Amino acid sequence: MFHVKHDVIVVGAGHAGCEAAAASARLGASTALVTLAAEAVGRLSCNPAMGGIGKGHLVREVDALDGVIGRVSDLAGIQYRLLNRSRGPAVRGPRAQIDRAAYAASMQRELAGITALSIIEGEVADLVVSDGRVAGVTLADGRSIQAAAVVLTTGTFLGGVIHLGDRTWPAGRMGEAAATALATRLRALGLPLKRLKTGTPPRLAAASIDWDALVEQPGDAEPVMLSAMSVRPALEQRPCHVSATNAETHAIIRANLERSAMYGGGITGVGPRYCPSIEDKVVRFADRASHQVFLEPEGLTSHLVYPNGISTSLPQDVQIAFVRTMAGCGKAEIVQPGYAIEYDAIDARALAPSLELRALPGLFLAGQINGTTGYEEAAGQGLLAGLNAGRLAGGSDCVTMDRDTSYIGVMVDDLVSNGADEPYRMFTSRAENRLMLRADNATERLTPWGDALGLVGPARRAHHAAMVEAKAHAAEALRGLAVSPTEAAAFGVAVNRDGRRRDGFALLAHPGGGWGIVDRLAPQLAMLPRDVRDSLEADALYRTFTDRQRSIAEETRVADRLPIPPDLAEVAIPGLSNELRQKLLARRPATIGEARRISGMTPAGLALIAAHARRAALA
Repeated sequence: MFHVKHDVIVVGAGHAGCEAAAASARLGASTALVTLAAEAVGRLSCNPAMGGIGKGHLVREVDALDGVIGRVSDLAGIQYRLLNRSRGPAVRGPRAQIDRAAYAASMQRELAGITALSIIEGEVADLVVSDGRVAGVTLADGRSIQAAAVVLTTGTFLGGVIHLGDRTWPAGRMGEAAATALATRLRALGLPLKRLKTGTPPRLAAASIDWDALVEQPGDAEPVMLSAMSVRPALEQRPCHVSATNAETHAIIRANLERSAMYGGGITGVGPRYCPSIEDKVVRFADRASHQVFLEPEGLTSHLVYPNGISTSLPQDVQIAFVRTMAGCGKAEIVQPGYAIEYDAIDARALAPSLELRALPGLFLAGQINGTTGYEEAAGQGLLAGLNAGRLAGGSDCVTMDRDTSYIGVMVDDLVSNGADEPYRMFTSRAENRLMLRADNATERLTPWGDALGLVGPARRAHHAAMVEAKAHAAEALRGLAVSPTEAAAFGVAVNRDGRRRDGFALLAHPGGGWGIVDRLAPQLAMLPRDVRDSLEADALYRTFTDRQRSIAEETRVADRLPIPPDLAEVAIPGLSNELRQKLLARRPATIGEARRISGMTPAGLALIAAHARRAALA
């Protein structure tokens, strides 16, 4: 017997859960966000930062769909830096240092203001399954909640075990219980689960650091915000500081490797390649004399410092010893030791591109349970899962996001096509069309799509309309400029003396040009908002390449829509290798696009499959 009924249940209130619940509720679905403790909603489990290269793109995309992570981050940002500033606009990533307490408080206020969303404290111990579909959840205290769709965003809590030296204990993060009953239930369902691992560094007492001995790293003088809706930082800005490991640090770590949970055989889960522990760094990069460590403040009122770069599972006495070898840390006090955490994750190839579990309709998964790492990756999945859960509850079909129009689409496609042998992290290099998928144009790419689905509120809609109008007028002015080579030379821009006039876009893209020249030719453009100017400049730099990419992407999109008959996997296709035939049998792709993304698929094999699919369509 159900005690209460909702349209959608979201389990877990980390970044994936908050975005999933907010997205579902924005559609008008009655949504329950179930968490072990309401005070932990929006808690930053690891580093007090948001965004970065690739990750900042994800934050901007979630923001473009009226998600909450970007706006909440800007309410808590205490330092902003645009990473890769010296490189092209496509790979520049906005990043913010975050006040940990302010972020959680702002997220909780944000969710409390959503009418269709209720927060329920409790541990989900079981899934209710009826007629082969998820019908709700049962809590550990016996309460049951009915729903048409459930979204699991369990983070590191699912079967979580903390490792600190030779000590281990069940936990989702330090001081919080693991979701052991739910882990047992998912295993009983026969889902393809595996063990992954992540870690965190020790937290240091700020008063014990010799700040004068460290290099200060200030933020940008003109901050680039994480949300397109934000104008300026809401909080006082603070610097970070830079220290480093050294030969003495490495010697202590090497001498104690057998005491590390990672190297002592206590951990079987696979850790993140691109965020390794300090033990991994010392072993894998033995030729490196030092590794940078960024001392990041955890907030304006916090007495804790996060030493980014020394994640570890060594015993606390060893942590104290090696930390005190670093510059500025000779008397450092550890308030909370670093540790590794091992947890259950699913093989994401069991999911549809909507993030619904193929074997159990109505159950959606998002975040670290799908094999990813990072707040930003979790938020992107959470938004898509919550959107589809809300649509399913409302009787609509699920939607997907394409890899040629969004980084969220790239990430989801990578996961459901190939799974993740190690915690997945987003990089700009993962996107074939990254020149078109920039942080500066996320609103243009995704807000209209989100608006059509009911995700976008009036404030976001109005902001987008104003931006589109301003950019359109500016683009018209740029196209209206016609500067001869002689005129360009007078402005200090050396172009070929070919008699051809250049428009404003050509001047923006020219190495000797830029806004300094264009503003003199069209002074009215100097008053444009910076985000519009940045977007126009990026369009100018890439317009030749993006036109070509857009054409290729459209051709691929049309080809990928070709359906594959369900029984094609059983058909003997001459010329198709046994390996690919076995992969077809295991994956059973519904379209050529899904077949294209099967690991190990060759162009020749895809052509054979497509030929048979076309013949089947004509039969």
